[in-house]
Amino acid sequence: MVLKVQEKSPLKYPVVRQMACLDPAVIYRDPDSCRRQMKGLVKTFLEVKQVTGISAGDVILEQFGALLSLEGRSEEFHSFQPMQKRVDVFLRDVLSEPYPDLWAFCQKLLILSHGQASVERGFSVNNQVETTNIMGDTVVARRLVCDYVALHGGVTKVPLTKELLKSVEAARTRYRDYLTEERRKKELEAKGQKRKAAEDDLEELRKRKKTILEVSQGLAREADKTAEEAEAKSGTKMAELISKSNILRKGSKQKLAELEILEKEIEAKGAELRKIE
Repeated sequence: MVLKVQEKSPLKYPVVRQMACLDPAVIYRDPDSCRRQMKGLVKTFLEVKQVTGISAGDVILEQFGALLSLEGRSEEFHSFQPMQKRVDVFLRDVLSEPYPDLWAFCQKLLILSHGQASVERGFSVNNQVETTNIMGDTVVARRLVCDYVALHGGVTKVPLTKELLKSVEAARTRYRDYLTEERRKKELEAKGQKRKAAEDDLEELRKRKKTILEVSQGLAREADKTAEEAEAKSGTKMAELISKSNILRKGSKQKLAELEILEKEIEAKGAELRKIE
């Protein structure tokens, strides 16, 4: 079991272990060890070309040495509590101005350790606040409440400010406004769906009109062609061609009649669409 944990642990990587030199308390307690670890980190970054040039690495080590000798001896480093202040925020405040190259290098190091822990903790909180048929906005609201309570260290420690009390007083009004807005959105959505359905129907009718017109014209052309062929024939063959021509022309007229009905449907659907607008 222990071997399995060690295998999965990021501590098996030297870079991760060497990043202990960024701990303010360790900087105060064991500066020599931190200096060795920082040298190892700079060497690794030089090898993978994440630090450009040996001179840049020397500047980083020089600034880190100055940090160990000066700021690293202060009370802030000695009394640093990771549960009260984030390491990246602390280092930014200390390093960003006097040691810009060192701070840029530390930023690269800190990015390496970014995992999914905060996201997964959020999933855990979501699981606690969720109930059956809960809406997304309610989840967000409950998460905000949980985060705010956690920020102040418990329900009894949340300050009852004037703004908070006013917000509670106006909660019912905001809820009614929310319901009104939701009804308006649903009405607009229903109207949009109805309009979309009408537009689709109208487009389908227009496609049918185009198809029927093409069929009617094709039948008419075929009837004319057959009639011309009949003129050059005689007897039974001529009679057959004339009969065929008449059938084709009748079919063309039927399609034209369908077109008239379809035109009325298109006009009615267009009027319906204009009413929706």
